[in-house]
Amino acid sequence: MYNHPMTLDLPFILETRRNHALEHATLHMLAREHHINMAGHSNPTGFFLLGDFSTQDVWIAATEALERLREGESGLAIHAGCGTNLATNALFGATLSWAVLRGAKSTTMRILLIPIAVIFGVIGTLIARPIGPKLQQYVTTEADMGNMQIVDIIPIRKGMHRVITH
Repeated sequence: MYNHPMTLDLPFILETRRNHALEHATLHMLAREHHINMAGHSNPTGFFLLGDFSTQDVWIAATEALERLREGESGLAIHAGCGTNLATNALFGATLSWAVLRGAKSTTMRILLIPIAVIFGVIGTLIARPIGPKLQQYVTTEADMGNMQIVDIIPIRKGMHRVITH
């Protein structure tokens, strides 16, 4: 019997998901020492880190993050500030708000429904809060690092590093 690979396990996608997990774990490591605004962006060949870090700090954090993920600390792949959470909150909130306003036949009716639409938007956002981390866990990140290695870390400019993986 032939088992088709899941779409999420296709090489391009799987590499992005693993880098996304490593990005999150690296941000967790950096957050212990650096109490600054930071962000990241992943792709199949690595990730970018934004924040005022030294290259040495990024090497130390990324290496520890990879090691800890390999040791089974899969929770490091989930990050509260992830765009997956933001997108999920926005989608649920906007969808429920839109659902309220959708049926209004006139501008006057839409105006009268705005307070209800706002309440439904808040409810949508509250419903989405536990869903975002689950989407990270099962869709947008992969905590199993396989044979991933950190190849290089390059300072791009002040406040930005490129972590290259293979």
